[in-house]
Amino acid sequence: MDTKAEVRDFLTSRRARTTPGEAGLTSYGTRQVPGLRREEVATLAGVSVDYYNRMERGNLAGVSDGVLEAVAGALRLDEAERAHLFDLARASRDRAAGRRRPARRSVRPTVEWMIDAMTGVAAFAVNSRQDILAANQLGRAFYAPLFKSAGPANMARFTYLDPRARDFFSDWNRPAKECVAALRTQAGRDPADRDLSDLVGELCTRSAEFAALWATHDVRLHRKTEKQFNHPVAGELTLRYERLTVDGDPGLEIYAYLAEPGSRSADAFSFLASYSDESKGTRADRHAVDDNA
Repeated sequence: MDTKAEVRDFLTSRRARTTPGEAGLTSYGTRQVPGLRREEVATLAGVSVDYYNRMERGNLAGVSDGVLEAVAGALRLDEAERAHLFDLARASRDRAAGRRRPARRSVRPTVEWMIDAMTGVAAFAVNSRQDILAANQLGRAFYAPLFKSAGPANMARFTYLDPRARDFFSDWNRPAKECVAALRTQAGRDPADRDLSDLVGELCTRSAEFAALWATHDVRLHRKTEKQFNHPVAGELTLRYERLTVDGDPGLEIYAYLAEPGSRSADAFSFLASYSDESKGTRADRHAVDDNA
């Protein structure tokens, strides 16, 4: 993905979305374009029209934080959009300096030990492209449909390309939007990530729904912590969800799903844990028989 194109399309889409009335401006007559004009954004941000035009053409490399804040205010960006604008500016500077931040492809043993020690919690180590790099036993049992998908475990591919996802998620539209927003956020942080670009290209080609959402340039903060699932073994689950960053491993996060103590979902999750233990034991016994044969 091209950094300048990401900047241009994001600013253009936010400008088209903001009406003069929302920006505190008086509008006269019929407007040729939706939303604000470039000169109106420039006036609201306190910069020249030429300077804002340069920004909207995709050049943020030399733009100060103060100007970015002013443009964010003029376009009425929310917290997630403001962070995305600053990410795009950093990516522009990194591009100018020739720097890249490749996504992690593996995890340190201590990270695996940590998630394995998280009993009663479905835990995953996930990189910025939504590849699952490690999972504990309950995590594999919980996300069994994903791990049965063809190819490497990737949450975005499962959500959009595996028909089982629409049954697994009680409200498929919500994780589908969150998935696109997360990938769009990462694209702002590192548009030069070739693997991310390939993933987005694959999803746009194979899923019209993904392509339509990708074109909106929407980003959001992931704060709602309760999700519903239809698990093929445990049935209906209502789980709390947390994302934890891993210090020292930029781009790596721990996704943790847990049930409220004493709830029906907690009982179902406990059953799923025992079921996965039993299945693991059965496989181990089978291997032992094979070894002794």
